[in-house]
Amino acid sequence: MAFMDFIKKQFIDVIHWTEEGDGVLAQRYPMQDFEIQYGARLTVRESQMALFVNEGQVADVFGPGLYTLTTNTLPVLTYLKNWDKLFESPFKSDVYFFSTRLQLDCKWGTPNPITIRDKDFGVVRLRAFGIYSYKLVDPRKFHSEVSGTREQYTVKDLDGQLRNLVIGAMTDLFAESGVPFIDMAANQDEFGRALKGKLEPVFERYGLALDSFVVQNVSLPEELQKVLDARIGMNMIGDLGRYTQYQVANSIPLAAQNEGGIAGIGAGLGAGLGIGQTMSSALAQAMQGNAPPAGAPLPGAAPVSADDIVATLEKLHGLVAKGILSQAEFDAKKAELLGKLG
Repeated sequence: MAFMDFIKKQFIDVIHWTEEGDGVLAQRYPMQDFEIQYGARLTVRESQMALFVNEGQVADVFGPGLYTLTTNTLPVLTYLKNWDKLFESPFKSDVYFFSTRLQLDCKWGTPNPITIRDKDFGVVRLRAFGIYSYKLVDPRKFHSEVSGTREQYTVKDLDGQLRNLVIGAMTDLFAESGVPFIDMAANQDEFGRALKGKLEPVFERYGLALDSFVVQNVSLPEELQKVLDARIGMNMIGDLGRYTQYQVANSIPLAAQNEGGIAGIGAGLGAGLGIGQTMSSALAQAMQGNAPPAGAPLPGAAPVSADDIVATLEKLHGLVAKGILSQAEFDAKKAELLGKLG
């Protein structure tokens, strides 16, 4: 009876794996109750590696090529099973195949804004996204750390873990670098290289090699982007008087939609023009060497009334509340304007 059971056993004499579809990283060869024939042929194709596991212990690893399975080609397995050189019986072992080709177009991104401290804007929230590619290079590590005894392990199974690792590394890099948002957004290639360098040891721990890492966009949430746009506009205009005129000019189309709107912004426009004219006249007088005594009214300049100064201060205070002007800038301008009343 035992002899008949032996005859009924099925032996494997050819072992190979062909990937079906994309995204498979590890696949266990279907063994069931089959045994591997001594002298069987193992075919490992390009972009593949094979791993033999004996009773949970990682044994021999094979790169691309055609192999005849004997004690010579299975030295670790031979040692684990205490085979002698004359051993020629069928044997059992788990065989895993791994795909070593590049896994391309893997996407990463911040599901929620990341809060960091920025030199220019204080505490801000950033968003970022991009793509990366990687490949499996060490089947031993990957089997031990990630895939284990699963029948199949795919890119999709690993995607969430890798994405979270990227976000964690990016948050640390933001905090460590101290690079302002504007500089970081303007140098996305350098930012991507820095992140790749920080992530490579993390990928290596899992038997993976990070091939490329691209930062496609770094941005602020919409409400912070509006504040940034306003500050950029002020810097481009160059001085406070012209900025006030610029703000008033931008308000005219909206004010015209409401009855009395244009009249309502007249006082603000007058104040802005008055300050601008005063500064221009003072500069011209100084260049000609005919600057009037301190405190004297400027020739040709419209007098600035107390109501105009109050209106201007109210507008400036509104810019402080929006974060466009700092408190120090407001205090300096306030002292200057109140000095005109004296």
